[in-house]
Amino acid sequence: MAQILDPLPSDGQSQILCCYVNATSKIQVARITNVPDWYFERVVFPGQRLLFETVPKALLEIHTGMMASAILSDSIPCDRLQVDASEPAGFDSASSEELEASRVSAPLDSPLAEQAPAIPERIAPQIAVSPAGSSMF
Repeated sequence: MAQILDPLPSDGQSQILCCYVNATSKIQVARITNVPDWYFERVVFPGQRLLFETVPKALLEIHTGMMASAILSDSIPCDRLQVDASEPAGFDSASSEELEASRVSAPLDSPLAEQAPAIPERIAPQIAVSPAGSSMF
């Protein structure tokens, strides 16, 4: 996973993939401050998952707060947030030939046609179709 804004310093340390979930109803700021020459700070909305790469010794600080203030509410060692970076179980990578062969050749029906609401019978007679060029008022 590339961290485009501020990549980890390449000093030969191993990197781990981590996941943090904001299980609160408040906006949080996740911050790592104990890795030299690296700045990591992200806003994490309620229910959002934050995936990031870091070094195993990193410490994730969680700041929770109101409008203009935030308090340090938790500090989590990143090695406790580590997730397995391998492919999910049951995922088969298919070749382009297999994908092409499995494509459905029939055109898809328009989803809008299925969702168009019907005009209730009691209202339908009230709707008048005016001839072209005439005004209803």
